[in-house]
Amino acid sequence: MLDWIGERPRRGHLYRAFFATIYYAALRPEEAVALRVSDATLPETGWGELLVHQAQPEVGSQWTDTGDVHEERDLKGRGEGDTRLVPIHPSLVVILREIIKEYDLKPAGLLLPGERGGMLAGSVFRRVWANARKEFLSDHEFKAPTGKRVYDLRHTCLTTWMNEGIPHAQVAEWAGNSVPVLQAIYARCIVGQQAVYLRRVESAQELPKAVVPAARAGGKVSAR
Repeated sequence: MLDWIGERPRRGHLYRAFFATIYYAALRPEEAVALRVSDATLPETGWGELLVHQAQPEVGSQWTDTGDVHEERDLKGRGEGDTRLVPIHPSLVVILREIIKEYDLKPAGLLLPGERGGMLAGSVFRRVWANARKEFLSDHEFKAPTGKRVYDLRHTCLTTWMNEGIPHAQVAEWAGNSVPVLQAIYARCIVGQQAVYLRRVESAQELPKAVVPAARAGGKVSAR
């Protein structure tokens, strides 16, 4: 779906980068739209890092002092002025480096700017995502709730991290959640690990191999 979005005319590459940031780094949409270019560490190869320190949720112009649609807030569940560092997959590093080059973005500017250089509009990126689902998914998948919201990309990233065995405390730190909240929401999403767990238990509880006396018949070992 990310590739399909990236192939759309005009700003497809930028919307792919936006959705990829949520998918690979588990950011909330309001955190992704607030990122500045200087918040991203993007080496030429390997893993990068995002410094997440602000959220810009859409609350409606009638609810802000400035008349803007977005309101500047501290990170959810964190203290005033707090930040968090999130490692970003090498694939996302490549995508973001391309966006910075393609749009000639400056360090102080938004990493994922909207049409006129402002914040990405939620109504627009939700429509892009809905169109991608309709075009890319089967009828059955499209009607299912899976991946219906842009926020579900964050859920997918968190469950991937947990299914790969990353400690819950570390996942919670990267995601900006508490461990109890993480476990309450995602505990049932951990799948495919039973075989690994059983091998661990088997090894830990394995007894010395029992020596079974061979039955003898006429001085020879019986095949019975």
